[in-house]
Amino acid sequence: MDKKIAVIKGDGIGPEIVSEAIKVLDRIAEKYGHTFEYDQLLMGGCSIDAYGVPLTDETIERCKAADAVLMGSIGGNTTTSPWYKLPPDRRPEAGLLKIRKSLGLFANLRPAVLYPQLAGACPLKEEISSRGFDLLIMRELTGGLYFGERKTEEINGVMTAVDTLSYNENEIRRIAIKAFDVAMKRRKKVTSVDKANVLDSSRLWRKVINEVAADYPEVTVEHMLVDNSAMQLVKDPAQFDVLVTENMFGDILSDEASMITGSIGMLASASMNETKFGLYEPSGGSAPDIAGQNKANPIATILSAAMLLRYSFDMQAEADDVENAVNAVLNDNIRTGDIMSEGMKLVSCSEMGSCIAEKI
Repeated sequence: MDKKIAVIKGDGIGPEIVSEAIKVLDRIAEKYGHTFEYDQLLMGGCSIDAYGVPLTDETIERCKAADAVLMGSIGGNTTTSPWYKLPPDRRPEAGLLKIRKSLGLFANLRPAVLYPQLAGACPLKEEISSRGFDLLIMRELTGGLYFGERKTEEINGVMTAVDTLSYNENEIRRIAIKAFDVAMKRRKKVTSVDKANVLDSSRLWRKVINEVAADYPEVTVEHMLVDNSAMQLVKDPAQFDVLVTENMFGDILSDEASMITGSIGMLASASMNETKFGLYEPSGGSAPDIAGQNKANPIATILSAAMLLRYSFDMQAEADDVENAVNAVLNDNIRTGDIMSEGMKLVSCSEMGSCIAEKI
């Protein structure tokens, strides 16, 4: 199978970690007889240096012409970098917002996986962390409170701020369909998170979720209030498979989920539109303090590449192969500095990528 991947290595450690993900993808292509063509593009600070803007229209069009986008990290040191002396709409992160809007990326998928080998890094009690967990939070990314009408004004002598939380049934239905489609490729359970005991938007959310669920009889669906969900994530995260929720709830819950995995260097993510097209990137930042030192953990980016294979290319066996290779390397006690513990073997970023590729 021939596929074209737009590659945005980005800033800081981005070029290092993306290079290791490409190393793994090349091994997959070799094993399974695929051809992956890479279109190297600039976004973020490196694009500012080259073109004066964090994201060019040409880059957007070349992303649209690809089958998927693999991205590294964007941005630099906010205190010392000249990029952060520019107006907000010209800074590196402005490119992220623009590309999400331009590509229609409304669904954010963030897996939170605690490998048993890394249970010691989890802040939860041992009886919880020792079981491990593998969940995915599906966050609606372009609607809700963050994108609603807002204003701050003086009313009867009192300063008053208003933020509007608005969803229509079409916005809810498309994220619900995406969640159920992903659940079909996992353990076939969806937990819909809302605040239906208080909010009209959540009551509509729950109604549409139930309508979509009728088309997926193989998937078990449950509804859970957001406050209970936050508690259950630290009480028993292993109970969850796919959690689907609106923008603000997803923002908060996905950060909570990332904390209980122990290292952000292990967290992949994807943002997808209504087709199978997606942008895949690690959840962590550009880590300018270690950029160019071959110290970064590439596993999150490699796992993001596995998500690319699974969700955009429908290459289930290939994605499993990558994820199993990561697990095998951890079983061999091979670690980068961020997940290092006594008795383990410390390796560089490039060595970790090579070890994972060799397991495929």
